[in-house]
Amino acid sequence: MHELGIVTYVIDQLEEIMKKNDLTELESVTLEFGEVSGIEPEYLADCWKWYAKKTPMIEHTRFLYEIIPAVTWCNACKKTYSTMKYGKTCPYCGSGETWLQQGNEMNIKQIVAG
Repeated sequence: MHELGIVTYVIDQLEEIMKKNDLTELESVTLEFGEVSGIEPEYLADCWKWYAKKTPMIEHTRFLYEIIPAVTWCNACKKTYSTMKYGKTCPYCGSGETWLQQGNEMNIKQIVAG
């Protein structure tokens, strides 16, 4: 379960941001992660609840997330398409000369101070 590692990293980053900006609490944090990142939203939320309880500065921070759709680019026909629907083979030209354009990343999208 790499979700706990992600939560640990994010909370460490939030604590640093809070200290640098003299914040004592955060209202919410929003993470965004890709549809094919391998992150399970339910596991991530459960890990957040568990780890936040152990971190007084973050304990009452609301956890939100958004999923970035996976989009693949075809080098052959220069079009994009839904990775989840079609995989690595371009639905327009049948080429396998494709690469993932978005959908594998994870970012802290927004932090709202309390």
